[in-house]
Amino acid sequence: MNRKIELLAPAKDAETAIAAIKCGADAVYMGAERFGARQAAVNSYEDIKQVVDFAHQYYAKVYVALNILLFDGELLKAEKMIQQLYAIGIDGLIIQDMGLLELDLPPIPLIASTQMDNSSLEKIKFLEDVGFTRVILARELPIEEIKRIRENTSIALESFIHGALCVSKSGQCYMSCALGGRSGNRGQCAQPCRRLYTLKDVQENILLKDRYLLSIKDLNLSQHLEELIEAGISTFKIEGRLKDTAYVVNTVSHYRKLLDAILAKKKLAKNSSGNVTFNFEPNLEKTFNRGFTDFNFADKQAKIGSIDTPKTVGEFVGTVKKVEKQYFIIDTKLELHSGDGICFFDWQNNLSGTTINQVEYQKIYAQKMNEINVGQKIYRNFDHQFAQKLENQPADRKIRLSINITENDKGLVISCIDEDGNKAQIEILGEKKTALKVDAAKDAFHNQLTRLGNTIFECEKLEINTSQMYFVPASQLNEARRQLVEKLIMERRKNRPIQEAKISKNEVPYFEKHLKFNGNVINKQARDFYRRHGVETIEEGAETGLNLIGQKVMTTKYCLRKELNMCKPNAEPLVLQDEDEREYKVKFLCGKCGMEIYLEFEDGGENFDIA
Repeated sequence: MNRKIELLAPAKDAETAIAAIKCGADAVYMGAERFGARQAAVNSYEDIKQVVDFAHQYYAKVYVALNILLFDGELLKAEKMIQQLYAIGIDGLIIQDMGLLELDLPPIPLIASTQMDNSSLEKIKFLEDVGFTRVILARELPIEEIKRIRENTSIALESFIHGALCVSKSGQCYMSCALGGRSGNRGQCAQPCRRLYTLKDVQENILLKDRYLLSIKDLNLSQHLEELIEAGISTFKIEGRLKDTAYVVNTVSHYRKLLDAILAKKKLAKNSSGNVTFNFEPNLEKTFNRGFTDFNFADKQAKIGSIDTPKTVGEFVGTVKKVEKQYFIIDTKLELHSGDGICFFDWQNNLSGTTINQVEYQKIYAQKMNEINVGQKIYRNFDHQFAQKLENQPADRKIRLSINITENDKGLVISCIDEDGNKAQIEILGEKKTALKVDAAKDAFHNQLTRLGNTIFECEKLEINTSQMYFVPASQLNEARRQLVEKLIMERRKNRPIQEAKISKNEVPYFEKHLKFNGNVINKQARDFYRRHGVETIEEGAETGLNLIGQKVMTTKYCLRKELNMCKPNAEPLVLQDEDEREYKVKFLCGKCGMEIYLEFEDGGENFDIA
């Protein structure tokens, strides 16, 4: 294996992106002013340019997500936006709509969004053949299928390793669109999977009432990074373009430390420069999470639902032992502090919470005491002291270099080389004065030339290879250091690796002849693209106003019967009823531990015979 491994971080804004890079991200992905799948995470060209300039110092990359389906009237605007993004130096574009490939695009690497439903070898081979540089794999793919894809393609493979999970196959969820026209494929998902549902059988008997039955835990593949590298993954992606900076800093730092150890062991390189020194200990439980799951990556029988709450619970603290009017006592090994946020499930099993006002030994004085009871499990969902560490320079990232001092007839020569092989050199011209105090002169060279604290560099080695020790005033050494750094930065810019990939239109046949509405085609350019690749019939996408009654609106790698210990062979369908009393039929994919969810019945819900 000689490929480089990339840790890819989310960023809702420039501040978060820069923080992620400082903590060791090899790349960040963010939204532009329009057309991203997170409408609440948009950024101006100026902000993206700021991130690009900062990231490129470390040879880190910046990708922009333009990953929604586009209507005809939006395509030319998207084309103009892509040209502008290319001009400011972004490194790749994450897209979903195939209509974009029909436009006049700059030679920018295209990354196939997971919204394309990249879940089969046939699909990924096609994306490679039409010019994509990288494909983001479907989250539900088993490791065996990832290996098969790697063995039969050469396209770069990206995998999610952490963050929120869509219960549906990505790009194949139409529930939000069907309910109110807010399509996830247009960046407007209303998150129906995080709502309350009641589960009923076909006779209308209630099996479970008012639980978050489609909400699942957050992905955490911390323990499987090495397996994924061996399977062929090159980019490890953290989800979270709506998450705050603290979440991104904590999560990126956690995975940077893990990956650095693995890369050293396997003699692999990361996909950027710089060594990170952390000023805190990352802990994934201390920032937003709904509990963690490996999505049955290793444990095929593990429960993956988060059906009691779609909110963050945090780290388990302990069990309440005693309750008084103003305080409670808890059995815990954790150190709690004033300002911490705690939460717990009340007598109705609903999540509630409060803030700690004061801590006296085992006595916890909380703002709200009325819902706290003996025997209750307490969680900390906000650690005040940990949050402060994340705000106060949590990490330093420095590019290593070595400095060498030699001499010639004109004076002294100070040269350096950084960890990427970039070189710079300056001369201190004039008479060379022999040092009267050798040790002091040597210390001056070390102290002044290695004082790089306000730069992106750190000196790991300085050598003096002159015939004798010379005296140079501190002011001259400081100026030499400044000039040397400036020259090295210019060299780094000039030599930064740049990947370009021009799309050339071809007629490689698509692996299907007929596209249903879930082919996600809503513009003429996309229809032209698929016809050029041999598709004969193309249904309009759901976003065009298609009537979805009776249609499958979700397919999941998640089974309510399994989650609720109701498994049985060839299980009959059940009914989900939402808070507005809309009903959905649920067909179980026995043997695959999955479900298909259909939007209400045109016949009133009596016919469960799903073809």
